[in-house]
Amino acid sequence: MAASRRSILVSLLAEDQEFQRLQADDARATASRSGLDAEVLFADNSAILQIQQLYRAIHRPIEARPAAIVVETVVGEGLERVAHAAVEAGIGWILVNRRVAYLDDLRRGHPELPISLVSTDQVEVGRLQARQFRSLLASDSGLVLYLQGPADTSVAQERRQGATEGLAGTQIELRALDGDWTEASGERAIERWLRLKTSDGVRPDVLGCQNDAMAVGAGRALEASSARPDLARLPRTGCDGLLEGGRRLVDLRKLAATVITPSNTGPAVELVARALRAGHPAAAEVMLAPTSYPTLEEMAQRQAARRDSRPRG
Repeated sequence: MAASRRSILVSLLAEDQEFQRLQADDARATASRSGLDAEVLFADNSAILQIQQLYRAIHRPIEARPAAIVVETVVGEGLERVAHAAVEAGIGWILVNRRVAYLDDLRRGHPELPISLVSTDQVEVGRLQARQFRSLLASDSGLVLYLQGPADTSVAQERRQGATEGLAGTQIELRALDGDWTEASGERAIERWLRLKTSDGVRPDVLGCQNDAMAVGAGRALEASSARPDLARLPRTGCDGLLEGGRRLVDLRKLAATVITPSNTGPAVELVARALRAGHPAAAEVMLAPTSYPTLEEMAQRQAARRDSRPRG
């Protein structure tokens, strides 16, 4: 990797997603503090567009190539062929929130390049959501309508794994629906579910969503359903927890809870900056911790207060 190259390409999913805009801002700010330039590209949730954007950057003249690519891939397999092309061109490869097997081989073959995974602990995200579900239910039984991200992504898989682990030993059922992280996909998923004959008479206790955007869209669909007015006030939880996003929705009582997941792009850019300065390989993995909002203790107190305020027969 040429030390003279001081730019980083950051490839993200879609600019209309609030969390992705946060990650873009975090990458730019961290790069500026580190004396680097960050070029941010959004793929509009299109794997084809993302691949085209990345190949164009990889095939630039040597002096115009980025020192590293920080990428959250649209597809779950992590763009292995693109990754190999990048490192063969002398470009580092930092995956964000995508756990894939090929990174170890890349690191062994190119020890001079920063090749790493930077991710929130997604299994812990799922465990926290499970504890939120348990707090919202009066007992360890009930039905959670569980809206997950693309099933081929490690984020969705690991969050569901954590939620399943966190509900082990209870009678709480997760009934999964599929989305793609967007508000529109959350709305469509609920509309499709409501049209199913199998949803007739089914009364979920909680709507649990793997991100806040899907929770907003899903909530909108529930509130718009004239056939199921009983679901309009179904407790909803999300994940991402941006200050003006999920946390604000919790404060406004539009979400019952969210999980705060930190931006991964800032730490990824820092990883590259340290590798450039030190001239030695970057850490293989950086794992970031999520937190519950409200805290689990606050949720327990709120639920206890609600139970105590109910009229006694």
